[in-house]
Amino acid sequence: MGCTNCGTKDGKPSGCKSNGGCSSGGCNRLNVHDWLANLPFSDPESGCRIVEISFNNGSRKDFYRNATTHIFEKGDLVSVEGVSGFDVGMVSLSGEIVRLQMKKKGIEENNPDLKKILRHATDKDVEMMELNKGREREAMVRSRAITRQLKLDMKMSEVEIQADGRKATFFYIADDRVDFRELIKILATEFRVKVEMRQIGARQEAAKVGGIGSCGRELCCSTWLSDFKSVNTTAARYQNLSINQSKLSGQCGRLKCCLNYELDTYLDALQQFPDNADTLQVAKGTALLVKKDIFKNIMWYVLPDSSKQFPLTIERVVKIKKLNAQNTIPDDLEPVEVATGKPKEEESGFVDLVGQISLKTLEKADRKKRHTNQQNRPRDPRSNNNNNRDSRDRRPPNNPNRGNNKPPQPDNRK
Repeated sequence: MGCTNCGTKDGKPSGCKSNGGCSSGGCNRLNVHDWLANLPFSDPESGCRIVEISFNNGSRKDFYRNATTHIFEKGDLVSVEGVSGFDVGMVSLSGEIVRLQMKKKGIEENNPDLKKILRHATDKDVEMMELNKGREREAMVRSRAITRQLKLDMKMSEVEIQADGRKATFFYIADDRVDFRELIKILATEFRVKVEMRQIGARQEAAKVGGIGSCGRELCCSTWLSDFKSVNTTAARYQNLSINQSKLSGQCGRLKCCLNYELDTYLDALQQFPDNADTLQVAKGTALLVKKDIFKNIMWYVLPDSSKQFPLTIERVVKIKKLNAQNTIPDDLEPVEVATGKPKEEESGFVDLVGQISLKTLEKADRKKRHTNQQNRPRDPRSNNNNNRDSRDRRPPNNPNRGNNKPPQPDNRK
């Protein structure tokens, strides 16, 4: 992903690989637009001194206090306090917008546990970070092999090594509680780092890995969705979706988060539909409710011993319910007519003037012309050399006495 606001460095575009300063931050996942960046403030000294730093291309974000005299802007690489060392991250937010983000996440500005920003990242810091980041792939493969040897019911999802190489965080997925004390000892001995195990869910793993959803766009969890709400099949039923697990599940194996996006709209629209209208009593039997169409305000019913669905208006359903409450059974449901299928497109005006030629007619004429050309094409005598040779061998000899040792007999016809 790139953007038009990226600068250039050494003749190469900035952004995706942090080749330079990116003022938009569009190359990070879970990017937040700073809509307060161009607004002037009366007292600059009272500005927020806390900066949001993103690590590992935006997969993890933390707040750090700016105890230096420098002013950090979005896209700057900075060195921050780590576990018995330092770490390198990119500034994702700075200024007054950070206060709103901290309020949203329930973090106080005067929290003493906030770590500090040390300095702008030097070339040596960046080089050390790239060297240790190159070890993450090998560490993940090796940790999965060790987990398999110890027969632990867990899956290693990602490994994040600190920029100075003194600490490694292992993100894992497990359904039940796992005793990984022996695993920590082996990992700390083999990689010579301080090991931290952090459990995540299937949705968090999909957010870290990323991918393309069935809608054709990037996954919501890896681009903008930060909190994961529970999703159940009731949301699909309210939206008249078929309960098909393969279609309703995302790449994480759970129900798609987008099932909750329009759920409130459906719930508001369903409030005008009558309650306790699952069954209706008519002369032909008990009609069962199949689905509700909030766009056309129609309720679909099916009669016993029949698969045909009958659309009824809300007014008709309310009327039948009142009749049933009075122990009166109507003769018919009186369904309404609902247009099905796409409307027939009007033909263009030029068709009536010049006529219309179908493609099948053109294909038939072209096939007939090709067949005629093949029949009229002269044959190449060289293509039948073998056949001519065989026929020449089978041809009788011109001289009847050929191959006969007897002398020719005189002609006595005279």
